[in-house]
Amino acid sequence: MKTIAFFNNKGGVGKTALVYHLAWMFADQGWSILAADLDPQANLSTMFLQEDRLESFWPEGRSTHTVLAPIRPLLDGEGGIEAPYVEEVDDIGLLVGDLALSGFEDELSAQWPKCLEGNKRAFRVIGAFAEVIRRAGAKREADLALVDVGPNLGAINRAALIAADHVVVPLGPDLFSLKGLQNLGPTLRQWREGWEERLPKTPSGMEVPEGKMEPLGYVVMQHSVRLDRPVKAYGKWMQRIPQTYHHSMLAEVSQDGLSVDDDRECLAELKDYRSLMPMAQEARKPMFHLKPADGAIGSHVQAVKSCYRDFRDLAQTINVRAS
Repeated sequence: MKTIAFFNNKGGVGKTALVYHLAWMFADQGWSILAADLDPQANLSTMFLQEDRLESFWPEGRSTHTVLAPIRPLLDGEGGIEAPYVEEVDDIGLLVGDLALSGFEDELSAQWPKCLEGNKRAFRVIGAFAEVIRRAGAKREADLALVDVGPNLGAINRAALIAADHVVVPLGPDLFSLKGLQNLGPTLRQWREGWEERLPKTPSGMEVPEGKMEPLGYVVMQHSVRLDRPVKAYGKWMQRIPQTYHHSMLAEVSQDGLSVDDDRECLAELKDYRSLMPMAQEARKPMFHLKPADGAIGSHVQAVKSCYRDFRDLAQTINVRAS
């Protein structure tokens, strides 16, 4: 099973919607998919599940059957990691998010330096997300795990990224995404190097994640178009994305003159589908599954077809790049 994390330390770029739609598209293509919600805001879970179903995972007191539940015995000092629960949503397996994940941050921060001492519990805590994803994937014989994480550079995301083979970066064509990318690349390399430094200290007999975190590429999200070209306000920032990505994420020399269209690292440019998204949220389905009964009539019909082609092509590109 390949594990791909979708990560940007700037919020609001459409990262969770991207994970949600790719999970459906890969499932449509016959893949066995696990979607893991490691964002403490649990936005991915709210896209997949109705509120009454979500409420059953988050009762008063401790949540149950969430991504955090199997880790709690380890955190409480009462045992190891238990078998995770996987919620089945049609053909997709979901590790349900947990608002209490934010309370895991301090423990992850405290155990990170202890790995350098070869501390067994430290390695179990840092590798907890990877173990939960591995067990959940094995449970449903998943081909691919798609991991949604929150928009920050904290210890939770470090542990989530250690669980990932590859990292996809969703970007908005704006100043804030570019500035965020300048922070994201060096941090990702620092995490990778830090984990590589700790791996030789792994206690004998322990299975821990490799922490590859290989950058797979970026996706330009929700750029407005006019006559099939980005509007001027967005085009200005799109011109700067390739150089910033290659320099910050890949530590490569200047890529002056390289456009998004010609950049191999650009996995896709996804348009703003405007009214399709609220329609899809109301229908509790991906945009490319909308039918006339959901309100997709008139010009929406062509928009739905275009959306399907875009995500189909993106899924194929990710498959090729991750192979």
